[in-house]
Amino acid sequence: MSAIDYGERARIGFLVPSGNQVCEAELHAMMPPGVAALVTRLELRGSSEPELLRMVEALEPASRLLADARPALLAFHCTAVSTFAPAMAADIPKRMTAATNLPATTTADGILAAFAALGARRVLLVTPYIAEVHAREVDFLAAHGIDVVGGSMLGLNTNAEMAALPPERIREQARAAAAASPGAQAFFISCTAIRSAPLIAPLEAELGMPVVTSNQIMAWHAMRRCGIADAVPGFGHLLTLA
Repeated sequence: MSAIDYGERARIGFLVPSGNQVCEAELHAMMPPGVAALVTRLELRGSSEPELLRMVEALEPASRLLADARPALLAFHCTAVSTFAPAMAADIPKRMTAATNLPATTTADGILAAFAALGARRVLLVTPYIAEVHAREVDFLAAHGIDVVGGSMLGLNTNAEMAALPPERIREQARAAAAASPGAQAFFISCTAIRSAPLIAPLEAELGMPVVTSNQIMAWHAMRRCGIADAVPGFGHLLTLA
């Protein structure tokens, strides 16, 4: 029987989309011994603007429920919502902290921290999103001085569709983007709801650049915010950086 990990070193509270079937498994896999992911959900069933904005309507009560478990950090983990606009990205963690007196962060914060740590300002971006969500993410990155020099989106609307996306299809999308747009410093496979973790290390070896994903970024960022600097093998260069 394997040892049970109760998060003796750090417990991190994640607020994730209600339909997400993927992020918990990937976050748990990327946590070293002694670090635990505690998860609650906020309603998100599609990718339209009203649906994305509705996800933060219950932000405070959901944050307070997670705070009852006394995590070291609260993390709002949805790429599409946290990169909706720079003002929203800044407001979400402020609201969470005001409701709980706990430090808080977002996927958007992690994305910016990861690219800063990698020294990457020219990136490739592939997503499963509909066009409007993809475009907003490009604009968000541009607002922070990160130039998306190539990539593509797949036009998927729901987390269920995204979870069903075969990893090989994501790999094909990444390869095509890299071939069409040379000169990038990093590759971003965006979205918390796709099965991208097994692709990170093989694609880094193939493409010769750091490959980051939404779940990998959040695991790295949240752990570093909690003072956990362990290198976690098997999930790319980012998770070796202190």
